[in-house]
Amino acid sequence: MRLVSFETPEGPNWGVLRDGAVVPSEAMGADVPRSLMALLADEAGWPALLAELPQRAAQATSLPLAEVSLLPCVPRPGKVICLGVNYIDHAKEGGNTIGDYPSIFLRCATSLLAHGAPLQVPKVSDKLDFEAELAVVIGRRTRFVSQDDALKSVFAYACFNDATLRDYQRKTAQWTIGKNFDATGAFGPCMVTPDELPAGCSGVRIESRLNGQVMQSANTGDMAFGVARTIALLSESLTLEPGDVVVMGTPGGVGYARTPPVWMKAGDRIEIEIDGIGILANEVVA
Repeated sequence: MRLVSFETPEGPNWGVLRDGAVVPSEAMGADVPRSLMALLADEAGWPALLAELPQRAAQATSLPLAEVSLLPCVPRPGKVICLGVNYIDHAKEGGNTIGDYPSIFLRCATSLLAHGAPLQVPKVSDKLDFEAELAVVIGRRTRFVSQDDALKSVFAYACFNDATLRDYQRKTAQWTIGKNFDATGAFGPCMVTPDELPAGCSGVRIESRLNGQVMQSANTGDMAFGVARTIALLSESLTLEPGDVVVMGTPGGVGYARTPPVWMKAGDRIEIEIDGIGILANEVVA
C-alpha cells in the first residue's frame, strides 16, 4: 500500500494513494486517526488497521492527486537519523573506508521538503550536491532489538534526497551544518509498506537523474549496513520512536566526486527513483 501526507486548512492529513488519487483518512472510517503520528502512536493497532485500508479505500471518495498539496512523508519526524558512506563505491570516490560501525549524523525537520516542492540553493553557497537514498519510517518504539527482529519495527519505505552543501559540510569535523539547510532534504512522494517490497528493501535499483541524465545507479543490496542491521545497531544506543526516519546513505556518482564537480543550480530538475517505491522529483530554485 502507498500512503501520502498532505496539507489541509486544518493541518497535516494523510491518506492512501490509489489510481492517481488520494483517499483521505477521514473517508476510510471514523476509527481511522486523522493524524499520521496518531496512527503510528497506536503501535498495537495500526498493523490491523492497515490491513483493512485497501478495501476501505476502494469504496471511499478520493481527491485527485493534482489537487493535493503533498508534504514530506512524515511532516515533522522526531528524529531523522542518516548514514554516511554506506555504499562501497561512494566510500571509494570520497577516499573513505567503511568501518565496523556506520557513520551517523542527524537531520532536522526544518530541512525537509515534499515531492514537487522547490529545492533551494541558499544565498551563501552554490555547492549543492544530490544524494539518492532510501528512507525507512519507524512504526514501533524500538530499543535493544535483535537484527532478526529489527524489520518488525519498519512502518514503510520512501525515497529521500539528502542534498548537501559540500563546502559547509567540510567547515567542521561534524557534517551537521552542511546537511541541514532549509528545504534541502526531499522526502517522498509516498511511503510504501514493507509487504510490497523485498525484506529490508534490499536488492532494488536506486537511481538519481539530474535534468534527465543518470548520475547515480546502484542496488540497495550494495549497502554495507542494511536496514535490519542498522536498526539493531541504533537501538543499542537510543530509542527509535514511531515516526522517526532512518536515511540509509547514498551510492557512488555524487556531484562533488566528478571532474569537474557537478552542482545543482537554479532551473535544474533532480529525480530520485527507487524501484517499487516511485520517483521523487524537485525543481531547484535560488
